[in-house]
Amino acid sequence: MLNGMARWEPGAPDRLQEAAYELYTERGYDATTVAEIAERAGLTKRTFFRHFADKREVLFWRSERVTELVVEAVEGAPADVGPFEAASLGVVAATEFLNDRRPFSQRRHALISANPELQERELIKMARLSGSVAEALRARGVAEVEAAMAAEATMAAFRVGWERWVEPTETRSFTEVAREMLDGLRAVAAA
Repeated sequence: MLNGMARWEPGAPDRLQEAAYELYTERGYDATTVAEIAERAGLTKRTFFRHFADKREVLFWRSERVTELVVEAVEGAPADVGPFEAASLGVVAATEFLNDRRPFSQRRHALISANPELQERELIKMARLSGSVAEALRARGVAEVEAAMAAEATMAAFRVGWERWVEPTETRSFTEVAREMLDGLRAVAAA
């Protein structure tokens, strides 16, 4: 529980996110207000809105970092690799960032799966990520259609891998699961 923390203490976004997760789990997403999240975190509503646009965004905090890592990996891919391989390097970079966040990711997944509004936001974020990958591929000189196809295909592998990785029975790292999905996608394309 995060009650009683001083407003000036660092880590406000982390505290707000943890408070939101606690409340969403206890009461449900729809029944939780921004004021309740801020209070649970020992902060004010004003502080909440300094960090997040709305109560949905608490669940998507750090998604920009994932996008940055993916794009950096695509941009930094060796010049001799094709668009699918460059985009695959981006997927692997994202999974490496997320590997140690599995319990958090499982909680997040459960909350999003239970709410259509959050599912919609998740799809929008994934579409933006795919668009960023396609843009990075185009900057490497990949044609428009090929860039879009490579980006969408690798993001599909990322999503399917994510769904498997957050399952309670999965013991492998996200990177291992995603590599398996990417290999499977290569096999399907080759067939």
